Amino acid sequence: MKLFVGLGNPGAKYAGNRHNIGFMAVERIAEDHGFSPWRAKFQGLISEGRLGDERVALLKPGTFMNLSGQSVGQAAQFYKLTPADITVFHDELDLAPGKLRAKTGGGHAGHNGLRSIHAHLGEAYARVRLGIGHPGHKDRVAGYVLSDFAKSDRDWLGDLLSGISDGAVALAAGDAPRFLNTVALRMAPPRPSTGARAATTQKTDPPQPVLPATAQPDTRSMLARLADRFRH
Repeated sequence: MKLFVGLGNPGAKYAGNRHNIGFMAVERIAEDHGFSPWRAKFQGLISEGRLGDERVALLKPGTFMNLSGQSVGQAAQFYKLTPADITVFHDELDLAPGKLRAKTGGGHAGHNGLRSIHAHLGEAYARVRLGIGHPGHKDRVAGYVLSDFAKSDRDWLGDLLSGISDGAVALAAGDAPRFLNTVALRMAPPRPSTGARAATTQKTDPPQPVLPATAQPDTRSMLARLADRFRH
């Protein structure tokens, strides 16, 4: 059993915020992989299903960001999970928009959601860091993360969430490199021209010689052709 946690703030007011990209990630997984309807549990919303061979529960804490650990701790206790069974999806100011990194353990870097989870589980759980960029000055951070994504962000955000969903089976299986590669392919698919160039390198049969249009095969007997030479 694995637990995927998306971090965010509950309620329609916050649904489109940059701070809620963790919610968006687990919502896309639930939608694309046929998970159960969301239901209230563990001071949040839970959805269950399978990713490949793994049973997986998806959790959106309803405690607001700075108390996320309460919800995650309850779910971990109920399912009898260790921190190694838990992956947390969260927004990351220190990564450019659309960039993604996966790591296990380490500090919380001032992220209030991670800080709360640290207090309940320790630091040995996995995280998927979802880049949202930095507003440029620390005084602008609060307003920035609690603002909605801009219209210009829609393309990369859609590709990122689709890539996370595409790679979710690999992530549940513990194959972080394959997960990251799957997301990368969704964000920057191979150019069609690459295949065209490869096709030109294939071996082809050498061209066959072509007789001039005026040339006609000589069907006469050897004796007739010899006699013709002496006449000239």
